[in-house]
Parts: sequence; structure tokens; C-alpha cells
Amino acid sequence: MAPARKTHRTSRNPDLIRGVGKFSRSKMYHKRGLWAIKVKNGGVFPCYEKKPVAPAPVEKPPKFYPADEVKKPLINKHKAKQTKLRASITPGTVLILLAGRFMGKRVVLLKQLSSGLLLVTGPFRINGVPLRRVNQAYVIATSTKVDISKVNVDKFDDKYFAKEVEKKKNKGEGEFFEAEKEDKKDLPQEKKDLPQEKKDDQKAVDASLITAIEGVPELKFYLAARFSLKSGMKPHELVF
Repeated sequence: MAPARKTHRTSRNPDLIRGVGKFSRSKMYHKRGLWAIKVKNGGVFPCYEKKPVAPAPVEKPPKFYPADEVKKPLINKHKAKQTKLRASITPGTVLILLAGRFMGKRVVLLKQLSSGLLLVTGPFRINGVPLRRVNQAYVIATSTKVDISKVNVDKFDDKYFAKEVEKKKNKGEGEFFEAEKEDKKDLPQEKKDLPQEKKDDQKAVDASLITAIEGVPELKFYLAARFSLKSGMKPHELVF
């Protein structure tokens, strides 16, 4: 059902000029029907008694007051809304990354996450770009599209990319003076391996995505090529 249109309320006595109404005081008395209300109530306007309001309970003042002023948190009624995407960015669009580790790489947009970030992939087997999140401010949308109807991305959300936070252990006094601990700190940290579950997810997405890419001639080589500007190229005249 369509929402009812809001009608602007207009005064019964419009102003001819500021402070001067169109109708007189006696005219408005009859226009508003106040005479009929008096007739029904014996020539007197009806008086309605106000309902008794229960008195508020008396609060006892506190015996102690804080030494410092305690600031009360401000009420924030702002509700976060999902970021609106540009009209050129739709699921399946080939994007060009403008910043980060994979700058200049072409990727395929899978969907928009609840945080507003874009879920993209290379795929990994073609140009080495894994499943990752990208802000739409750092991409260029091209006119090339890829059919992603057979790609299942339901399990991917912002929690999927959250990093595991390790709890810090409390060190004793003796640990600060041990030479072995200091030697271990100087050594480079070992690179953590990606969980096997995430590797399998990447392979599943690549398998269904590559089948769609191979169905379009030259699309695989287009995604594998890195975008870059050369001397004499005018970015504002390029058509992506």
C-alpha cells in the first residue's frame, strides 16, 4: 500500500499582510463554529477537569559526591547505513585496484559486504589476488563484466576476514632478565600459514569463476595483465 501523502495545513484566516488577517474576529467566531458549542452547553464553553497526576517519588540526595566531575556519555541516535555504491560498480564488474599491495591488478567484484567494503578476487590462479576487501574509493570500474551467477559467496562476510587477537601473557620479573628471551626477540617472526579452510574456499571460488572467464575469449589474458599508464597517455580521455 502506497504511503499517504502529507498535506500542508493552512490557516482558516490567511494573512493579507503580516499581522492582518483576512477575516475579522466575529467572522472567525462563526467560521470556527464556536457558537454551536455554546448552544449545546447552555451558552457556556465546556470546562474539562485535568486528570490528577501521581506525584513523583521524592529522591533522597546522595550522602557522598564524587571528587571529580563524571562526564555522562552523549546519546548517539545515529544509525549506520550501508555505503551506497557508484552506479558503475555492480556484482561481476572487473575493477582496477589503485592502491595497496596489488595496485594495478584487475579483479572481479563478487558482492558488497555489510560494512560497505567490496569483496573481490583475481581470481588467485590467474593474477595472484586472493579474496580480499577493498574500499570503492580505491578502484576504477571498467565496462567489462563476468558472469558470477554460479559463484557461491554466501559464507563470506566481515567476520570471515577478522584477525584472531592473541591474549598477552603476564611476564614475571625473572623473564625480563633472561638472555634467551632477548635473543628470541631479535629473530625475525615466522610467517603464519593460512588456514586450510580458507585455502579450500579460495579454490572453490576460483574453480567456478574461471569456468565463466574461460568462456569469454581473451578475458583471461585481460585479467592477468597489470594496468599502468605510459608516457603520452591521458587518463581523463581513457575509456575503461
